[in-house]
Amino acid sequence: MTQYPSGLMMSWALSYSNSFCVISFFLYLAFSTTRRSSSCSLESQNRSFHSSTDHSFMPQHYSSLPPHTLSIIKSTLFACELQHQQIITMHKSASGSTLGPGGLDLTQAFFKPISNAAPPSPTKRHNKISVIGAGNVGMAIAQTILTQDLTDELVLVDTNADKLRGEMLDLQHAAAFLPRTKIHASTDSSITAGSDVCIVTAGARQIAGESRLNLLQRNLSLFRAIIPPLVRYSPDTILVIVSNPVDILTYVAWKLSGFPSNRVIGSGTNLDSSRFRFLIADHLDVNAQDVQAYIVGEHGDSSVALWSSISIGGVPVLSFLENQQIAYEKETLENIHKSVIDSAYEVIRLKGYTSWAIGYSVANMVRSLLRDQRKIHPVSVMAKGFYGIDGEVFLSLPAQLGRGGILGVTNVHLNEEETQRLRDSAKTILDLQIQLVPLGSCEGVFPVWLVKYLSSQIGQILGKLSTIRFNTLSKHKELVG
Repeated sequence: MTQYPSGLMMSWALSYSNSFCVISFFLYLAFSTTRRSSSCSLESQNRSFHSSTDHSFMPQHYSSLPPHTLSIIKSTLFACELQHQQIITMHKSASGSTLGPGGLDLTQAFFKPISNAAPPSPTKRHNKISVIGAGNVGMAIAQTILTQDLTDELVLVDTNADKLRGEMLDLQHAAAFLPRTKIHASTDSSITAGSDVCIVTAGARQIAGESRLNLLQRNLSLFRAIIPPLVRYSPDTILVIVSNPVDILTYVAWKLSGFPSNRVIGSGTNLDSSRFRFLIADHLDVNAQDVQAYIVGEHGDSSVALWSSISIGGVPVLSFLENQQIAYEKETLENIHKSVIDSAYEVIRLKGYTSWAIGYSVANMVRSLLRDQRKIHPVSVMAKGFYGIDGEVFLSLPAQLGRGGILGVTNVHLNEEETQRLRDSAKTILDLQIQLVPLGSCEGVFPVWLVKYLSSQIGQILGKLSTIRFNTLSKHKELVG
């Protein structure tokens, strides 16, 4: 094909009308671009296009072109280049997920950019939540998170590969009925990388009538395998512990992770408090959302009901009854609290496990965390320094949750009886915890006798190494001397 000099083509354009000028100019572009070999790659065509449309020849003819004609040429030339770039980009972005001839990305084929459109804002945050454990509790939490549109990406991790894939597919098949969320699953913890929140539900199932504290020994070994990889792949994550006994396992997770205490949270009595509010509302025939009531302390048998701070519609209940000289039996209050404690055991006895209530409870916590709502939740936190508690123990206190995790603990007034019961609850946990105090990041994992033995052995080894080093230096000095 004959190649026409740039100057000649422009001379032709100048000798005709403005419209023919434009047509001639684009004929030149067509000749210039089509003379390339059809076998060139898209990359080569892209480079050739830019080479052939070099504007360096245009300035010498600017004075001869009418302004409006020059404007048309420039704008149309820019549009051609932009369209060509879009085609190149579409082909470059083709991947295994693309469809259509030549791997064309159908997303870009269906949807064209509008004029004057700005690129997506880079400041929009992509939320990622990982749920460790695809059992009944884990899947209830995952399902609730999906229906409440709390995350952009949901990851499921479990050791049972077949069940895990089945659960993932079951949720993915409901995509048409759910907010748009990417769902992934794997037995490998590396899939959790970059998680904003990691929710740990994995653990031995609680047997009917079994105390949560009796689960501790069966769950410690699991946490040794679970927590370190989560920390490695998501060093800035917030750990939410749901496995029982939740208070001690939250302490164990804190020690294993090395995280600051504000980024390790136990689900604690958030659900207990919901049960408490339901029972009070049912007893007084009011809406549970209008009841402000907290259960604090251990998530279990030694929990404490804060009757002195209960209010309905902003009215303190006990103070109101006393001021109105309305008699009430303390035994009735104790029975309501006992019903809260027995609620989980009753559900386990009837259906074998708890799931839906804890799913909503944890999703409610996650909403406050990721959306920085700064709402108050009775969750398991580092309680040292509160209400006369001196030991490093995690138990539930009303705490403010936000993007940074635990933002603070509410200074709720407790009467003397409630304060003492809270301290007793802390002691219940500490009495078991004191047997699990080894060194460093392994604290809460090995028994004391093993730690003392290892410490003595390490001390002896270090002593021998010091002796060897001293003898070596002495011999070296003798040789040098």
